Amino acid sequence: MKTFLLYFLCIFSIASWAQDNVKYVSDNGFIVENKFETDVEAAKVWDALINDVDLWWPKSHSWWGEEGTFSIEPKAGGCFCENAKERSAEHMHIAFVDSNKLLRMTGGLGPLQGMGMHGALDWQFEELAKGTQVTLSYRVTGINKDGFKQLAKIVADVQNIQLNSLKRYVESNAE
Repeated sequence: MKTFLLYFLCIFSIASWAQDNVKYVSDNGFIVENKFETDVEAAKVWDALINDVDLWWPKSHSWWGEEGTFSIEPKAGGCFCENAKERSAEHMHIAFVDSNKLLRMTGGLGPLQGMGMHGALDWQFEELAKGTQVTLSYRVTGINKDGFKQLAKIVADVQNIQLNSLKRYVESNAE
């Protein structure tokens, strides 16, 4: 657990644009939420999320670094997966898809998987007068002998990095 915390404390020291929030912490889990706004329309942001995940997802948040390639199969029962030669990982399971509006994934993302944690990760898209607001929320449950307060903050900060990576990608590739 200490290695996990040190790793993520180093990672989230990167400056960010999105707002990160720990919304709720209990003895059994937590809820975190991050969001950003962009001038890019929802359909283009959705397309980048689904089809270009390997181009924007930070390789520092993968099982195999630069060797790993990410994919999202946008249908119920699909996979948010990483593959590297003879190795593969299901980061999360796709549970719900409403194109350009909501993608719900379930499971324990990253190290949470090995800790026996489970959660629902929602990517919500809201059209604005000009552009899109993307909200990433993660509701996690499980048992953690050290409690969830510090873990929730780390997860919120790491997801903030991931969300900002998507934001940078869509804005740098906007037509």
